[in-house]
Amino acid sequence: MEGRADRGRQQQYQPPRAYQLTEETPVYVISVAAQLSGLHPQTLRQYDRLGLVSPDRTAGRGRRYSARDIEQLREVQRLSQDEGINLAGIKRIIELENQVAALQVRAAELQAALEATAASARQREAAVHASYRRDLVPYQQVQQSSALVVWRPKRPKRQQQRSAD
Repeated sequence: MEGRADRGRQQQYQPPRAYQLTEETPVYVISVAAQLSGLHPQTLRQYDRLGLVSPDRTAGRGRRYSARDIEQLREVQRLSQDEGINLAGIKRIIELENQVAALQVRAAELQAALEATAASARQREAAVHASYRRDLVPYQQVQQSSALVVWRPKRPKRQQQRSAD
């Protein structure tokens, strides 16, 4: 009996991890997505076939829309109704927006890589400077002059007095 109680104490209960709900999480069935977007379910199916909005699929092939999908459905509807853009044009706009987003992510990645490389180069440069021998004096070439200097030693005082006599 004590063995079971000891094992129970060793294994503590851990609650299951909370499910993270993001705007990418596919949670809405087609009828709810249609209500949220203000469109008919058949319109959502048509948009899916055209590739305008591609919801995730369940194991049984049912469509599951995320909050982002709902926003995109609303944007497709706005472009179609308010701007008068046909579905092919809307598809191209969406493709270009996705391409721009991907390029922005890539540019950010390249910027981070550039900054990391620059920091690494600065560290290597600092290591090289730190390795210099401090007991050496740098050589500086002396500029030579063509001036002539005459040196005349001073005469002792006794000689100066005799020459004056």
